[in-house]
Amino acid sequence: MYKPGDFVLGGMFPIHNIPVFPELSFTSQPQDPVCYGFDTDGFKWAQTMAFAIAEINGNPSLLPNVTLGYGLYDTCYSLGVGFQAALSLVSGSEGRSRLDESCVGPPPVLGIVGPDTSRNTVAISSVLGLYRVPMISYWALCSCLNDRNQHPSFFRTSISNTIQVLAMLQIMRRLGWTWAGLLYSDDSYGRDVAQIFRSELARSGLGCLAYAQLMPWDSDPAQLRTIVSMMKASTARVVVVIVYGVHVVVKQKLTGVQWMADVCWIPDPNLEAPHYMPYLRGSLGLAFRRGDIPGLRDFLLNTRPGNDLDNSHENVIVRQFWEHTFQCKFAPLPSQWADAGGRVCTGQEDLGTAQTSLLDVSELRTVYNVYKAVYALAHALHDTMQCVPGRGPFAGHGCTSVQTVQPWQLVHYLEKINFTTSFGDQVVFDGNSEATPTCDVINWVWLPDGSTKINNVGVFKQSASTGGELFLDEDRIFWNFETNKPPRSVCSESCSPGTRVARRKGEPVCCFDCIACSEGEISNETGLNGLIFFSVLDSTECTSCPEDFWSSPQRDRCVPKSMEFLSYHEALGISLTTISLLGTLICAVVMGIFLYHRDSPMVRANNSELSFQILLSLKLCFLCSLLFIGHPRLWTCQLRHAAFGISFVLCVSCILVKTMVVLAVFKASKPGGADIRKWFGVMQQRGTVLALTSIQAIICAAWLISSSPTPRKNTQYQSDKIVYECEVGSTVGFAVLLGYIGLLALLSVVLAFMARNLPDNFNEAKLITFSMLIFCAVWIAFIPAYISSPGKYADVVEVFAILASSFGLLVALFGPKCYIIVLKPEKNTKKSIMGRGATKT
Repeated sequence: MYKPGDFVLGGMFPIHNIPVFPELSFTSQPQDPVCYGFDTDGFKWAQTMAFAIAEINGNPSLLPNVTLGYGLYDTCYSLGVGFQAALSLVSGSEGRSRLDESCVGPPPVLGIVGPDTSRNTVAISSVLGLYRVPMISYWALCSCLNDRNQHPSFFRTSISNTIQVLAMLQIMRRLGWTWAGLLYSDDSYGRDVAQIFRSELARSGLGCLAYAQLMPWDSDPAQLRTIVSMMKASTARVVVVIVYGVHVVVKQKLTGVQWMADVCWIPDPNLEAPHYMPYLRGSLGLAFRRGDIPGLRDFLLNTRPGNDLDNSHENVIVRQFWEHTFQCKFAPLPSQWADAGGRVCTGQEDLGTAQTSLLDVSELRTVYNVYKAVYALAHALHDTMQCVPGRGPFAGHGCTSVQTVQPWQLVHYLEKINFTTSFGDQVVFDGNSEATPTCDVINWVWLPDGSTKINNVGVFKQSASTGGELFLDEDRIFWNFETNKPPRSVCSESCSPGTRVARRKGEPVCCFDCIACSEGEISNETGLNGLIFFSVLDSTECTSCPEDFWSSPQRDRCVPKSMEFLSYHEALGISLTTISLLGTLICAVVMGIFLYHRDSPMVRANNSELSFQILLSLKLCFLCSLLFIGHPRLWTCQLRHAAFGISFVLCVSCILVKTMVVLAVFKASKPGGADIRKWFGVMQQRGTVLALTSIQAIICAAWLISSSPTPRKNTQYQSDKIVYECEVGSTVGFAVLLGYIGLLALLSVVLAFMARNLPDNFNEAKLITFSMLIFCAVWIAFIPAYISSPGKYADVVEVFAILASSFGLLVALFGPKCYIIVLKPEKNTKKSIMGRGATKT
């Protein structure tokens, strides 16, 4: 089909679908192949190109003063026929040239719209690309054509297989389909899509991809039964189909399956047969972008054969279409046709009433791709004509002229075109030479009358700036399930926050169990779970919380660790505080009793000054225990042990001096002991107590200066808690502090033991011995208990030791005396205390 013009564009369309190649013979000239089986869709695509060129020629703003022509060839779905057509287009030669008055054959074309299949396009583009002849395919899907090194002049208004895969993955994620089957045909198209599925999933960090492989168009019955059995046994309710011959699977009456289809068969009206609908209705898939082309139907209605019945190529093809549509034959009518009941075509039949897909312009998809391809070449040529000399893109900033335009120059402008169709779609070729990759998401809707229609329910757009964007109207989707809702298709439910994925041995990685995270670890990332045959993985590992945080009970977030220390607000702290204050109060009461009865024999006979000093030091011992309660601070950590050490040394040194005084008095009462008493006067007692206490103060000062106790956060005892404690700093300093107290206590015990049998009725030495034994027992038991106690319980042990030893000293030293003073005043006499006349046994 040919129309002359200032510039000629080529077109390659499958107007027939059955090629017949003549037998080769070395005795005669080779004959051209003959094509049979008229294809109305291919003819409509060719007519669309003719319509687009006629529309452009009538547009004064696009290519003004320039007329476009066309040369359209039949590819017959054959590589051999298509290759011959392509070479004829670019060389300007053809088997039967249509000569005009100047006897010049058709000129070479500037660009080609087509061819159709990926197989033909790859082969033809590999050759024409060497000469930079622009080709814009309206159907080729193979992603291999994106290789600009192999196909430098290839463009397409269709979409690539990569875009199909990305769109399908987006739909699955949107609908939560995480366990799906992939059925693909064992041909170049099916293998290409399957390979892209594998690579895209791997690039996204996904896994678990397996295939069901189907022979193209037909299948071995045993293989088909195996595939169907696998689908029935699988828990996957979604099957992605990348195959031309899907009908061979549908015939197996596979129910309960949601089909996800590619652009090859989902728009095919032949599959809308009633016997397919119980299984295919509700199918969801992709289709080329649909567009409206005003005026196209009227143009197609004028497709009539010429009255002159000439033998031009165009008229012959239109005649074939007419014969195919009306089942007639143009005269002369062969006898065999008449015998078969045929009739003669008049060429005046009413095409508008004919049942033909040529006039169906409700679903213009491939037609729309052809339309955009023609306009893309026209806009590129228009931009070439608008070039300003000195600002051009070619050598020396030059331009081209109408007489010298070359195909390779059009390639440059095609890469930069940007226009909008009458339908409102922007056409811009991206880095892969795809014109704004966009595809519709369509759904087969079942109508109450039993018929089916195709609904647009969404669109997928791919761009370099935003990536893939899916717009899906889920409310418009018809689902072929009783619930009329999307099917649930998962192998393993998504792991909830707080759990991690644990692979099942011997099963695909998309099938797993969910294991709770360990303490101190969280998982709050949920994702899509596996697909049948691929998966988006959930968290395979749990994340450890930061040092000061711990996992919540649900293991889904990190929360601040609870703080633990001996607090005034807890029962234990309140109890110890109460006991400490009670001990302080008792000391004050005892001191008040002694002060009130300071002139009584009992008080005067027991060295009242040292007794008051002991009571004061015991009061300090009770109060210093409060420093161990509450949030540890630097000053409390430094003060607690210093106050504790000095208070107890003051108490024990007073007891030690008191014991020494008792011994000295006893020795002085013997002959020759008068000189001993002068060493234990009041000043000497005070000086000794001060000296012994000063030594402890020096030890504490050295300890604080060299390695001071400091507060610290300890996480070793309990991982989920922060234990605030006072670190002793220097263990040696702490040991010396305790050791000094122990040394004084030991001396007191020894001296008191030596004076236990003094001949007094109320022997002070016996009370001192008993009190110091209690004191030593408490602190000997304290050391292992303190070392083995974790966290705040170490402070509890130390406070308990302070309070127990303090109460032991208070009760042992002053309990009997207060008993006599308060309850037995008759014994509070000098005679009773001295025990005059008492017999010792």
